[in-house]
Amino acid sequence: QVQLVESGGGLVQAGESLRLSCAASGRSINNMGWFRQAPGKDREFVAGIRWNAGSTSYADPVKGRFTISRDNTKNTVDLQMNSLKPEDTAVYYCAVRMRFSSRDRTAPSDYDYWGQGTQVTVSS
Repeated sequence: QVQLVESGGGLVQAGESLRLSCAASGRSINNMGWFRQAPGKDREFVAGIRWNAGSTSYADPVKGRFTISRDNTKNTVDLQMNSLKPEDTAVYYCAVRMRFSSRDRTAPSDYDYWGQGTQVTVSS
């Protein structure tokens, strides 16, 4: 069983920055990702990282503004969010995939464990 603990959400104004962090308790992580879900919408992929290779992938709406990074020694993954927009408002979830994969994973069903979510609200 893997436990994920997220932190760093909050309320900011448009154009400001936030940094989300996620600490994972398990080992043999293959991928970690950030997803978000706004009210009335499906959960959507934001960013992901392949744990060993360190390669990253991003959803188009956040490219150039968000950066995902990981610390292998601490089993943590961060999401640096810059130039935030009101449409970034959502609950953000950290997710872990333990099953082997040699490619980026962007679907919620690709991931095995989820954090509790942290609210990010961007006011205009």
